[in-house]
Amino acid sequence: MAENKKYHLSEKGIAYEQERIEAAKKNPALFSELYDKYFEPVFRYMFQRLDDKEQAFDSTQQVFLIAMNNLPKYENRGLPFSSWLFRIAKNELSELFKKEKAKRTVNIDSVKIYDIIEEIQETKIDKYHDKIVSIIGEELNEDDLQLIEMRFFENRSFREMADILDITENNAKVKTYRVLDKLRQVIKPI
Repeated sequence: MAENKKYHLSEKGIAYEQERIEAAKKNPALFSELYDKYFEPVFRYMFQRLDDKEQAFDSTQQVFLIAMNNLPKYENRGLPFSSWLFRIAKNELSELFKKEKAKRTVNIDSVKIYDIIEEIQETKIDKYHDKIVSIIGEELNEDDLQLIEMRFFENRSFREMADILDITENNAKVKTYRVLDKLRQVIKPI
């Protein structure tokens, strides 16, 4: 699976971004450059899970408000700033699902279902498509669903997944393969 090249910044890119962050810490008006750069990817992340444009817009605004208010606490760990924003977005979604009973949406691309089936190496692909869609939509817990979404529907690398979830890259791989193994066990009786 190809890595998302937009996500991975060069050392020079991370250094430039860090300069912008430090400038925004001193002058909050400069946060707008970071907002402009990351609004669309964070909005798409939120909309993918909410499927309600207004709610996704409001939640995205909340993510950036939290980020701006907590910018003085931000520490550079050599990762793109987007990792920190996506962790805030993930937490915001969790709160939204708990407190407001927002409806969780899974936007499933049928072509990506075949990628999942291929990954679990089953031979009768067409037979499993509907079952996998059903399992993803109804039976996976939130953490497992998020791993599948990031890996297969958003084409995120394990590194990016790890950064967003604040886990190691190896842990992201292990957890993803455990979910795939669960899927494999569920469709075996078919």
